[in-house]
Amino acid sequence: MPLIPEEPQIHESAQGPRATPASGRTAPTPRPVPGPRPVAPPRPGRPGPLRPAPPVQRTPHDVAVAKPAVPGPAARATSVPTPAPASAPASAAPQIQLIPASAEGALDAAEEAVDLLLDSGRAPGDVLVITTGEHHPWAAHELSFGEAAYWAQHDAGDDVFYADATAASRAASRPVVVVAVNGGSTAAVAEALPLAHTRAGALLIVCGDPQQINSVLGVGV
Repeated sequence: MPLIPEEPQIHESAQGPRATPASGRTAPTPRPVPGPRPVAPPRPGRPGPLRPAPPVQRTPHDVAVAKPAVPGPAARATSVPTPAPASAPASAAPQIQLIPASAEGALDAAEEAVDLLLDSGRAPGDVLVITTGEHHPWAAHELSFGEAAYWAQHDAGDDVFYADATAASRAASRPVVVVAVNGGSTAAVAEALPLAHTRAGALLIVCGDPQQINSVLGVGV
């Protein structure tokens, strides 16, 4: 009897894709396409995604740099008292604050007082600084360009102005006057302090020897 070759068996795995599942078998469920992955939460101790910081509203005196304490008696300076309210009569006498300091430390004490004034919100143009001895370094530098340029900055009135006792009579009144008794003759000090008192609208700060200041201004220390 002749041999009939067997038909090759076709396995299901070799067949092409089927439109419908074979009887008794279920079609595999299609897997969803993964979408974008959510941002992983920051790990403990690690910063999250950086975000741009909002703009900072700054005032002319936000960024103030702390100065080292002035050695000696000048370091005892305290905060500047609150000036008289704007509703006070213009003829009211200014408040007086005494800051004990030696002649060598009076200028540093005056600088610290100016910093406190600006930090508390005082406008630079509100402050006049008078020295009884050597010129303040700023005044000495500006005077090197001539008297006209120096006094033009005084007339502008938009910054702290420094003058020595001999030139203070030319300076206009300002809400706050700071006096550094950094030397000079007794007569010069006796002339500068009453003049500074008349130039101060709300507050007079005097940095120097308390006994000398008290004897001239007649105020308690």
